[in-house]
Amino acid sequence: MLITKQLLKDELTQLREQGVGVASLEPAVAAARAEDQDSLQSLYRQLQELPGDGVLDAAEPSTLDEILPLRPQGPRRIASAWSADRLLDRILGAWLGRAAGCLLGKPCEGWHHTEIRAYLDPAGAYPLDDYFPQVLPEPEGAPSAAGKPASWLRGGVVAGPRDDDTDYTILGLYLLEKHGPSFTTEDVAAAWLSCLPYWQVYTAERVAYANLVNGLHAPDTATHHNPYREWIGAQIRADMWGYVCPGRPEQAAELAYRDARLSHVRNGIYGEMWAAACIAAAFAEREPRTVIEAGLSEIPHDCRLAQALRRTMDWCASDPDWETTWQRVARDYGHYHGVHTINNACAVALALLHSGGDFERAVTIAVMCGWDTDCNGATVGSIVGAALGARALPAKWVTPLNDTLHSAVQGFEVNRISDLARRTLVQAQRQMKDA
Repeated sequence: MLITKQLLKDELTQLREQGVGVASLEPAVAAARAEDQDSLQSLYRQLQELPGDGVLDAAEPSTLDEILPLRPQGPRRIASAWSADRLLDRILGAWLGRAAGCLLGKPCEGWHHTEIRAYLDPAGAYPLDDYFPQVLPEPEGAPSAAGKPASWLRGGVVAGPRDDDTDYTILGLYLLEKHGPSFTTEDVAAAWLSCLPYWQVYTAERVAYANLVNGLHAPDTATHHNPYREWIGAQIRADMWGYVCPGRPEQAAELAYRDARLSHVRNGIYGEMWAAACIAAAFAEREPRTVIEAGLSEIPHDCRLAQALRRTMDWCASDPDWETTWQRVARDYGHYHGVHTINNACAVALALLHSGGDFERAVTIAVMCGWDTDCNGATVGSIVGAALGARALPAKWVTPLNDTLHSAVQGFEVNRISDLARRTLVQAQRQMKDA
């Protein structure tokens, strides 16, 4: 595989973040010429040979057997009785919440919080209280929403558009319907190759996909030439595992681990385990802090993600508003890439905590934080949707979707969201029976 200068720089950044001393190679990486493949390959090999941080390495393992003993005490399983009708309403709420939150953040994906505010403020559309608007004339100095499809914007929404954040939720349903609760990482790999177009996966997933095509297997698919292995890609794949494990955060996290290890390591894996456990807990607990703590109980106590989330929770407890907390998060974790797991998970947590469990406040805060807005809006929408159920979600967020979700997953191109929920209910009942 060719090593691009960008990939080399991204690998250096990733190693620095995981505690590797890369300072000795930083000048050579900065000076490397993009066309000098021999030099790029040599520098990449030298980076791989640098010793890690033994203490941090021990605190952040990537195998389940090593992760489990490092978890704090947690509920593991939260008792709750489920009628089929009640559980279906919660599952449908999670699907609808995910679709709505994803769509809300789609027009401003990748924008910084300050850019979102600069775009919305002149039109009196900040803070958000509905789907993202088209502001005309567009404010000077702000990003442009020109060219965004009208169906993504306020007043033009007719369905949930295709997005990788919902593609993976659908793919999780496919995996469970085909393989059941005992699916393996190898089954996930086969599903990617047979059901997902290569150009509709990104960052760590695209590298892992290419590694699969070239004959590699997990966990090598997650590490070979993959500097995106702690980015958010696994965290956005968490939802189905939470949907089918209501009140069972430990079980949801274990399913998430099997999925995440195909493309991620360390905090990339923990992001999916944490999100899946949060969603599972939200079926039985509405209080956001309790939900987040249930998620934290399924990942290593001293990993960087857990430390960042605990600090965010402390800030939320003392700060008067979400923007104050966001400023703290941006100050301490804004150095991470805009699609990294850690900073975006903090945005999810602060949105949940400052929302008080209100759906609209939760998804709009998540999106107004910036960074990976569609991912964060979707995850928050899933959690609050699962906690409240479909009947309690505001019509202005649900009705425009017209019970429709598009997808790039083969065989699931156009879906009724209510049908996806009913099929998910079958898998949840199967999962609970086999548990």
